[in-house]
Amino acid sequence: MSEQHVRTEEFHVSGDTLVAKIKELVQEGNVRRVVLKNEEGKILVEFPLTLGVVGAVLAPQLAAIGAIAALVTHCTVVVEKVEQPAEE
Repeated sequence: MSEQHVRTEEFHVSGDTLVAKIKELVQEGNVRRVVLKNEEGKILVEFPLTLGVVGAVLAPQLAAIGAIAALVTHCTVVVEKVEQPAEE
């Protein structure tokens, strides 16, 4: 059995770079969940990602993120990443 370790990272981004940052994180391939928070820390949107999510499947979520980006000046992107432990 392989154990999975989940690590959380936070990124502070401006609204105009939000979609690009999300795309960059998704391309890394180990992102499990993305949460967007406003400047006060209130959750704006939260969505899970499954392995292999690309293209048309991700398009509705990116459209929602784009709409949020137009409304906020700064936000926090909280990302849960799955890490496989090194094999011994």
